[in-house]
Amino acid sequence: MQFQLVSRRIAALAALLFGLLLFQPAWSHDGHDHGAPPTPVSNTIAPRIDASSTAFELIGVFRKQKLTITLDRFLTNEPVTNAEIEVETPKGMVKALANPDGTFTLDAPWAGDGGTFDLIFTIMAEGEIDVLTGTLMLPAAKLAAANASSSVFSGAALAQGLRERVAASDLSLVVVAIVAFLLGVLVARRRQRRGIANVMVMAVLALLFAPSVASAQTSAPAEAAVDLAQRFPDGALFVPKTTQRVLAIRTVLTASGEHSRTITLPGRVIADPAASGSVQTSLAGRLTPPPGGFARLGTKVKAGDVLALVQPSVGSADMTAQQQQARELDQQLALVQRRLERLRPVANVVARSQIEDAELELKGLENRRANLERAQKREPEKLVAPVDGVIAAATASPGQVVETNAIIFQIIDPARLWIEALTFDAMAGTRNAAARLGDGRALKLDYQGTGFADRNQAIPVHFAIVEDTRGLRMGQLLTVITETEDVRSGIAVPRSSIVRASNGQALVYEHANAERFVPREVRVEPLDGDRVVIVSGIGAGKRIVTQGAELLNQIR
Repeated sequence: MQFQLVSRRIAALAALLFGLLLFQPAWSHDGHDHGAPPTPVSNTIAPRIDASSTAFELIGVFRKQKLTITLDRFLTNEPVTNAEIEVETPKGMVKALANPDGTFTLDAPWAGDGGTFDLIFTIMAEGEIDVLTGTLMLPAAKLAAANASSSVFSGAALAQGLRERVAASDLSLVVVAIVAFLLGVLVARRRQRRGIANVMVMAVLALLFAPSVASAQTSAPAEAAVDLAQRFPDGALFVPKTTQRVLAIRTVLTASGEHSRTITLPGRVIADPAASGSVQTSLAGRLTPPPGGFARLGTKVKAGDVLALVQPSVGSADMTAQQQQARELDQQLALVQRRLERLRPVANVVARSQIEDAELELKGLENRRANLERAQKREPEKLVAPVDGVIAAATASPGQVVETNAIIFQIIDPARLWIEALTFDAMAGTRNAAARLGDGRALKLDYQGTGFADRNQAIPVHFAIVEDTRGLRMGQLLTVITETEDVRSGIAVPRSSIVRASNGQALVYEHANAERFVPREVRVEPLDGDRVVIVSGIGAGKRIVTQGAELLNQIR
């Protein structure tokens, strides 16, 4: 009984020792280093092939025995949908079919149960022909899961399991495990305990093949895998081409160069002095509307159009003086007429000059009397538009009493606007300047001149807007960015390329390969209204995201 008890304990310990040794994939001890574990791969990424040239960038995604191809421009990442793609496969040349969504589909029955396939893509698009090559790697399907459920193992399967276990463990430990296993089997058989030996054999074989089954299950191709945009632990982004098209991602190739440094000035919109004017009255009086009424705000007018009438106002004292002057003129007219009547009958006796002087005097008095009558009738003054444009400001109302030099209307040409900026330093003429609005829009400016008189300790600088002025209004505040003589080296990129990290650091996203974007910390300085210059953080020859960077920055 004691010997049987000892034999059973020896057999159990041997089986336990053998199982523990073989279940561990690797053992490390002094003098041995088995390296870092492999990089984890997301289960949501389907097998794919990528190829690129200086003109095109191609991605092929394998799913359900089909290869879905997307084609884009390499430099700008713009989709190419009107192309013809022919693929050299292991079964010969096959033409990819165009899909309504801008992708291309290729049946891949040659993929079979997996393997490595070298493919050649011939692309014809927009008059260009290019040839791309790539390798599609598909994991081979295994039957380990089915074998693991069977109660009978062949010698070949056992040998394969041992080979895998030897490759993953120290050879010396495997030898010790095998010796311990044989010792346990021998003791069990000598005591006629065949059941124990069978159980030990089955347990050890299950331990041998368990890792293989798990490996087969994880390495088998995931036909149902769905590509998802995601951020990896190192901060890089995986963004499928289909997602890039939804987000409208665009890129540009960086290039280093010399750029003039810029300064930022506060500014406001003003009217072009040559295309604007004011309508003022030269008399004090009461406003009356012209035929058709007063012009409303925004009304287009032409030079010479009558905008209002001013009925002059005359005081009682002025009225009395005018009446007295009229009576005096009437008296003088009567005297001259009578003198002329006396001279005409004796024209042959008196000098002709006397008659002519009397006639001239009479005519002058008649003109003075006519002018006085017109003044008494108080004819209204016509206020006319000095330039072509639109009514920008108006203060006219029927019956309004206005004083001399009062501004009734302001007329501007909305297509010809200027910007007045203020600076505290004297500026020479500048060639490049731009204005940035609150909504991010940029306007190109043409330098007009710099003043010499201070305005609240600032010097006015005038620029003409040379682009579309729609949406601007008089007095609108904005920011003017103009060049200086200081030149800096760097990479000019659009402002939309710059995003902010959680710590506030400026970032750009580098398009490292077809579906990988890497954030790069950079230091930037303003360049003009819609560009900045990267001073450090990234070099030339890199593809930088210029559109959609904010959307990429939201991927987690």
